[in-house]
Amino acid sequence: MIARLAALLLLLLGMLPIANWIPGGHAAPWYQDRLDGWGSGGAIVLGIAVIAWIVLRGRPHLWPAGAWGNFSRQWHRAGPAADLGIALAAFGLYAAVSRLVLSASPLLIDEIIQVYQARTFAGGALWRVAPAHPEFTGAMHLIDWGGKVYGQFPAGGPAMLALGTLAHAEWLVGPLFAAIGLFAFARVLRRIEGREGTALPALLLYGLAPFTIFLSASMMNHVTTVTWLMLGTWALTVATATNVARVGAAFAVGLAFACAATIRPLDGAVFALPAGAWLLWRARHGGRHVAALLASGVGIALPLIALAWVNAAQTGDPLRFGYIEMWGRSHELGFHEAPWGFPHTPARGLELVNLYLLRLQSYFLETPVPSLLFATGALALVRRVQAVDRWALIACGGVLLAYWAYWHDGFYLGPRFMLPLAPWLALWTARFPAELAARTPSVPLHRAVLVAGLAALVIGSTQLVPLRAEQYRNGMLSMRLDVDAAARAHGVSGALVLVRESWGAQVIARMWGLGVSRVEAEQLYRSVDLCRLDEAVAAVEQRGGGAEALASAVARDRADSAQLIPLRVSVDTTGRVMPGSTLTPQCTRRVLEDRAGYTLFPPLLLARGDNRYIRDLHARDTLLLNADPSRPVWLVTRATDVGSPLRFERVNLDSARAEWRAP
Repeated sequence: MIARLAALLLLLLGMLPIANWIPGGHAAPWYQDRLDGWGSGGAIVLGIAVIAWIVLRGRPHLWPAGAWGNFSRQWHRAGPAADLGIALAAFGLYAAVSRLVLSASPLLIDEIIQVYQARTFAGGALWRVAPAHPEFTGAMHLIDWGGKVYGQFPAGGPAMLALGTLAHAEWLVGPLFAAIGLFAFARVLRRIEGREGTALPALLLYGLAPFTIFLSASMMNHVTTVTWLMLGTWALTVATATNVARVGAAFAVGLAFACAATIRPLDGAVFALPAGAWLLWRARHGGRHVAALLASGVGIALPLIALAWVNAAQTGDPLRFGYIEMWGRSHELGFHEAPWGFPHTPARGLELVNLYLLRLQSYFLETPVPSLLFATGALALVRRVQAVDRWALIACGGVLLAYWAYWHDGFYLGPRFMLPLAPWLALWTARFPAELAARTPSVPLHRAVLVAGLAALVIGSTQLVPLRAEQYRNGMLSMRLDVDAAARAHGVSGALVLVRESWGAQVIARMWGLGVSRVEAEQLYRSVDLCRLDEAVAAVEQRGGGAEALASAVARDRADSAQLIPLRVSVDTTGRVMPGSTLTPQCTRRVLEDRAGYTLFPPLLLARGDNRYIRDLHARDTLLLNADPSRPVWLVTRATDVGSPLRFERVNLDSARAEWRAP
């Protein structure tokens, strides 16, 4: 029953554009193109399958019977050594992709802030001392008030990256943990999949799935989370293998799932809760089963106590995470107003889950047909499922349910929130041929289906995966900054470097300096004429006011927010202005500066060396220039062309001060 429900869910939410049928909110405008691609790709794969069926019916001797079975048996006989070999090969692949495709760099703001926090941990601290003027060094997801600076993310993710910091190889943390997770999955498969020829394909499908590869090459915390989930699953299969209680394995179950929860609490919880219920059910037998249940509780408690200790040191409350400190209750799970101001409703949550599964159809295996087709078929055909399958399906359903109630659209290198589902989707994909064989006696049909599946994988790996890799290689070029190398090339050393961001980014940072929360700053930026907002911020700064003074100053302007239009005269069109308004001379200068080029500040948070990088805020720069007059002053920008190099220019302070005094 549970497998049929899972198949129905994948069929409905993974194939139909439900998000497009719900007015407002999220949508999949690319769905028709995707459907057309599946149609043409499916025709090719189906044609190959029909040809294979015709040929194999007349010439069955052409099929290499037993070849895969022999190979699979050799893998089984080789035991842990074979699993380790596959994991090491995968590590090499993931590391190569990290270097060649993702530049071995943190590209998303989430990665940047977690690496920043990892370096804080590696330096022996839980937080850094907050600067007097946070507007110069602040960033999204970086908490810099209350005397402390730390990232908003749960401590487990940065703690994993800190291992890479200590080894001077942060970029290898993802590949290494992904390889460990793959090894754990291999150990799980040997325990739960006894049919010949299924476990090894499942292992290879997961390890070589493009979705797995690209995320494993990144510094995203989903990778380390899934590794701990796989280690917990391995321990769970040991703990529940027989009617004999395994106290040590039960302890490992709790420990691993709790470690996952210190990285991504939601993911850890949805796997830990059904596992705990299973161990609780076994505890009805009493004796050592009760001891096993208690041991799992101890295992869970240890990492969570450490997490609570870090939370208490950072936010002052052991149960309060950094992202709640930054965004307030609007960041929490549930249906309410989201941080950006829009309401997260059950309908919007359904749209998101629909989008995640639709995206998985492409990003999981990158095949010319829907990637989840075989997995859906296997779930529909299976007659009985094992206890561990029921547990996994419940946990995977919990992932979908949890992210249905979460407001954010987690998309980077694919639908990243769905990575915990990837091992189980690979397993059910590999099970489809066996489940089909159990239902139909036609040997040529079974072989034709196998040929079709292999053809889809070959077409995907040779045609579609290279295109995806090229897309990623050429994406987010503005974040691929080796500022230390650029500074050395320009002879910049021991300097105070002003980082020129866009006009809009400068105004937002200055609002942070006034004590405006990240949420309120975003809302003001979207609802007030940018030139008027800049003037209001400057006036409040001059009077020494704060967030309340700014809110009062722009209250009337917010009433006209519906009339705002994008700032088309600038290369950064995120700013908005009133139609027909005229820019002041200072606002015009800011637009011209944007046209001349700017860069992004957050990647420079990770700069090493003896230069000090701060955000260029024009006249406010004097606050730091006067405090540190001994350093030479440089300005760093870049041309507006995508991927252009950083430009360092020596700043003439007399000319700069004259420009700052101009009206």
